[in-house]
Amino acid sequence: MTFNSKKEKLIFYNLPVILFILLPFFLITGPFLSDLSVSLICLIFLTYCTKKKNFKYFQNKFFYIFLIFYAYLITITLIYNFNKDSLGTAFVFVRYGIFVIAIIALLQTNDKFIKYFFYCILICFTALVFDGFYQYFFEENVLGFKSGRYDRVSSFFHDEQILGSYLCRLWPIFFGLSILIFKNKSKLFFFFILIFILSETLIFLSGERTAFFLINLSALFVILFSQKLLKVRLLTLLSTILLLGIISSINPTAKERVIDNTLKGMNLIDNKTDDQFYIFTKARHEMYISSYKMFLDNKIAGIGIKNYRKKCNDPKYFVNKEKKCSTHPHNTYIQLLAETGIVGFLFLLSVFIYFCVNIFKHLIFKFRGKIYFNDFEICILSGIIIFLWPFVPTFNFFNNWLMIISIINLPFLFWSINSRIHND
Repeated sequence: MTFNSKKEKLIFYNLPVILFILLPFFLITGPFLSDLSVSLICLIFLTYCTKKKNFKYFQNKFFYIFLIFYAYLITITLIYNFNKDSLGTAFVFVRYGIFVIAIIALLQTNDKFIKYFFYCILICFTALVFDGFYQYFFEENVLGFKSGRYDRVSSFFHDEQILGSYLCRLWPIFFGLSILIFKNKSKLFFFFILIFILSETLIFLSGERTAFFLINLSALFVILFSQKLLKVRLLTLLSTILLLGIISSINPTAKERVIDNTLKGMNLIDNKTDDQFYIFTKARHEMYISSYKMFLDNKIAGIGIKNYRKKCNDPKYFVNKEKKCSTHPHNTYIQLLAETGIVGFLFLLSVFIYFCVNIFKHLIFKFRGKIYFNDFEICILSGIIIFLWPFVPTFNFFNNWLMIISIINLPFLFWSINSRIHND
């Protein structure tokens, strides 16, 4: 990006950089400010490209593939499942692709703001760790918010049980940036290690079983595929497990929520009523079956974006003569299968397979003593993998908050790879 004046640089570089740096704070406040920030970054970047008549940033295969998926969402909404809610969601979905391209362009212009973004995450994690443990011990946080559930911790998220989701999805980029910026040499790095361990512990105490599984999946990924991070990541993981053991022996509430209730929900223990195995829980198991029935009736285009909440009221999709309704079926792949048909499902599956293939290539390079992804990129990839992982309950795929906190990883990955290739 080039600027002809200080005013241009202020509008087209400084302002979007500030909005991006503040995203970790905005995500704590809810979807409004974070979505507004992303939308403004997109509008500013599009204005810059139009003014400069420079659209080269969009000329890459990944953005073209994203546009095909976006066009597909618009098409099936207009032709097969038209309603205002679906059309609105589909129409603005393009901002996520533009946002990724915009941040890559900002990083390529001047990447010094990475350090400030890291410090914002550090402040957010430190505040949440302090406040979360305060709420755990005193049943309310420093602002007087109660969790709403005796067995869960929510901190500043109040009655929204997404503290664990916030921490686990930003944890990989937080860890990766600390390695990239400080390279284990700073005295502050020991403070970071403490925050890493306490934030992992807090994910467990939040009672979010999916978040706890995903942070461990991320840890296993980094341990297996990184070059030099095995010791430090293993240290944080084992320290967390030790701390969790101590906490669970004193107060087993969180352990009962995360582990015991999960096994009970899957009917693996205390199965006094029947011997059937359930995927995660009986309710979610039946939502998955209901979603699959919807897919069988609408194999190509699906039932429409955000239409599961309506269709699940139809008796033909009941399971065991019971209505199993929610705003979404609680699994990204099953949701896309039901709401966008086989094409939408295959798009997401193809993205997951693409990353898996490249990770396999990295493993081959690693055995040969070569580098395919560096350690920073492995950390970022672990954040992408936990978003794409098929076998967990999830939020609504079209949820603004979820999409924003998940796609933050992408510009850093592409920027790092492009920088490394350019420098080579």
